[in-house]
Amino acid sequence: MPYTAAHPPVPSSDELRDRIPGWGADLDHADRPSVPQEIDALAETGAWWDEPERQKENAPRERSIEHERLPAVFGTAQPLHGLSGAIRRYAYARFSEARAAHWLLLIGADRVEAAGAHVHSLVTARPDNPVTQTGIAAEFRHAPVASRTGRVDMRHAWIDPLLVAGPWLAGGLGVFWVARRVLRRR
Repeated sequence: MPYTAAHPPVPSSDELRDRIPGWGADLDHADRPSVPQEIDALAETGAWWDEPERQKENAPRERSIEHERLPAVFGTAQPLHGLSGAIRRYAYARFSEARAAHWLLLIGADRVEAAGAHVHSLVTARPDNPVTQTGIAAEFRHAPVASRTGRVDMRHAWIDPLLVAGPWLAGGLGVFWVARRVLRRR
């Protein structure tokens, strides 16, 4: 059981050596180059508890279905919210961490979060500047051709401008299309 002092019974070194070939090969300190730098993990830690005091869970947290409970301390800086939070909650509630679907849903939630941040930026007084914030301006100042030659990823380098500028162009065209339709109706 994790996070407690109670452990399952541990077999002796001789039992493990008989059962697992090569077990304990590094037990002789003379054969281990890292011995002078090692810290004894079993030394007295000064802890007065078997389990640390648990952090209060003020809002429901996502947790893997493999784990019975959250660790004693966990992060709360970025609470889940919106559609991306719903996708993340679904990924944790429905799929094991060993399944690709779990991770693909989390990646999709990240993309939804990024798209939401871009939309939020557009409605603020200081929207994102795709020319300066994507590094396109720096491409022309700092050897654009020389910096791209000899790279391993040259086979897909042609698509990089489309991936960087494509969403901005699509968004701009969408805004233009909507504005044009609104103006035609008036």
